[in-house]
Amino acid sequence: MRKKKLAGIFMSLMVAAGVMAGCNSSTSGDGEKGDTIKIGANLELSGGVASYGQSIKEGIELAFEEINKDGINGKKLKLVPFDNKSDAPEAINGATKLISQDKVVAIIGAATSGNTIAQAEIAQSNKIPLLTPTGTNPDVTVKGGKLNDFVYRTCFIDPFQGTVAANFAVNELKVKTAAVFIDTASDYSKGLAASFKELFAKEGGKVVLEEAYVAKDTDFHAQLTNIKGKNPDFIFVPGYYEEVGLIVKQARELGINVPMMGADGWDSPKLVELAGNEALNNTFITNHYSSGDSDQKVQEFVKAFKAKYKDKSPDAFNALGYDSAYFIADAIKRAGSSDPKKIQKALAETDGLSLVTGKMKLDDKHNPIKSAVILEYKNGEQTFKTKVDPK
Repeated sequence: MRKKKLAGIFMSLMVAAGVMAGCNSSTSGDGEKGDTIKIGANLELSGGVASYGQSIKEGIELAFEEINKDGINGKKLKLVPFDNKSDAPEAINGATKLISQDKVVAIIGAATSGNTIAQAEIAQSNKIPLLTPTGTNPDVTVKGGKLNDFVYRTCFIDPFQGTVAANFAVNELKVKTAAVFIDTASDYSKGLAASFKELFAKEGGKVVLEEAYVAKDTDFHAQLTNIKGKNPDFIFVPGYYEEVGLIVKQARELGINVPMMGADGWDSPKLVELAGNEALNNTFITNHYSSGDSDQKVQEFVKAFKAKYKDKSPDAFNALGYDSAYFIADAIKRAGSSDPKKIQKALAETDGLSLVTGKMKLDDKHNPIKSAVILEYKNGEQTFKTKVDPK
């Protein structure tokens, strides 16, 4: 199994190297054919985090439908999806195909930071804008301290989420001690944990125990028993829904009833299926948006989404997919062209674009400066708790 995986990664990198060598500004990004502008979507449509990619795609499709009513500079947007199967080598294959065969002018995706980072060098080398809706790791847009000019994101970054969670734990929940339960195979999880621990300590809190698991684990009783023995006031679990749902369920079965909290990685209907409604009571997440926010732009989006998707309530991944489509469309419109280099320049100049998840203003590392929300689970439903502005 390991040999096959390494072979797959090697082959993906070899193909990618061919694209980097053979594609330049004269052969890539020819995504404008007649009245159509092609935008790629390199997303996790199957595999371990398929819920994220599917939600993003739904949001993009709704936005494209709305945008194409009037078009952009007389043209329509066409989505070219690729399923990266929640796998980094496949994300590399996806970027390669979208650029060299489909000739897209920009790529939206991936959902996870790891799958976005995997394809970033291909986008950068071929000068094709890459926009991740939900890749929150700071390294997505910066490699070795150097900015990736052609890589952007629609979401805020992990350090902001971690500090928001720590502030909420100390100032709203009034906790003094915490346990941190980390997926050691995930840069996302480790990054969130680091920023949480730093601010929690500064605010006078004490982390009494750190426990670890890895993706695909299903039995967490041993670690949770250790946590229970330390009797913390609060547990921070910065992971993805597949493991988190089981962690919450097993924690409650062991009689651990203290508040538990995570971040946007919890945001999936599958979480509720795995954990159960009752187990999720007294749990919280930081997130990018809430359908319960009374903001007019949010409520207009919720209404349109429910009309298209049979009364389904949109989650944050739906909203960020939708916003990413409008982010790209706005850049194409301001550029007055579907030339990838001109789109990239317009993306960098974005300042004050009003979207569902907040106004889009970028810092010098292509990270949006925007608000976060705190959501609380009540009987399996996300409820809007508060909004936190960046300082």
